[in-house]
Amino acid sequence: MITPFAADGSVALAALEQLAHDVLDGGAAGLVALGTTAEPSALSPAEQSAVLELLGRVSRDRSAQLIAGGPVTPESATAALTLVPPFVRPGEDGVVAYLASVARRSPVPLVVYHVPYRTAQPLSAGALRRIAALPGVAGIKLAAGGIDADVIALMADPPPGFAILGGDDVVISPLLALGAHGGILASAHIETGAYASLMSAWEPELGHRLARLSAALFAEPNPTVIKAVLHAQGRVPTPDVRLPLLPAARESLAAVPFPSPPA
Repeated sequence: MITPFAADGSVALAALEQLAHDVLDGGAAGLVALGTTAEPSALSPAEQSAVLELLGRVSRDRSAQLIAGGPVTPESATAALTLVPPFVRPGEDGVVAYLASVARRSPVPLVVYHVPYRTAQPLSAGALRRIAALPGVAGIKLAAGGIDADVIALMADPPPGFAILGGDDVVISPLLALGAHGGILASAHIETGAYASLMSAWEPELGHRLARLSAALFAEPNPTVIKAVLHAQGRVPTPDVRLPLLPAARESLAAVPFPSPPA
C-alpha cells in the first residue's frame, strides 16, 4: 500500500482506508503495510503506527492477510516483511545467520524481501534454499531485478511450504509461469482485479498487457507515478510524495494506460 498525503502534508488516513478496501474488493488476498511503496523512511514513528493500526483493522475486518514492515505483533500482522541486510554486504552466510536470528525473535513468521539491486547483496539459489529452510520463515518477496539462472534454479524445484511471491512487477507474468505462488505488487493499486486474475489463472496475453502497465508505472521511482495515477482517478487527495522522492512528471502520467476509477 502507498501512503497517501493530504494537501497539508499529513497522512490521508481516510483515503488509505478506502484504497485498502478497493484492493481487497478487487481480489487481493491481503495487504502490505509499510513496505517500500509506503515511503516508510519518510514517515514519523507516529505516522507509521497510524498506518499499521488502520491497515491492521481493515485486514481483520475483511479476514485478509497483512504483511508489514517494522515491528509487528501477532495481533497487528500475519507476517513481517524483513529486508536482506542492505549496504553492508555480509555475504550469504551472514545473511542466513542474520535472518535466523530475526526469525527466532519475531512473534510472527517472516517474509524475506530479497531485492539485490537495492541491498547490494546477491544470493544464490543455494542460499535462498537455506533461507527457506529456516524455522519461522514463511516465504520470500523475490525481486531479483529479472529472471536469472538462480531464480530459474529456485523455481525448478521450489522448497515445499515456502511461498515465493514475485516483487518485480514487470516480470511477474513469466515468474508466475515458472511457478511463483503470487506477488507483492505496487502496480496492483491500479488494476487489482486484472492482477488477481493473472495470479489465479496465468494467461500470456493478460500478462503482456499488465507488463506494459507496470513498465509505465515504474518509469520513475516508485511510487511517484502510481500516486499520480491514483490522484488523476480521484482516489487520493494529492499525488504528493516526500523527499528524497519528487512528484512524477506529467509526461509519465500521460504514458500510463490506466482505466477509469472504480464505481
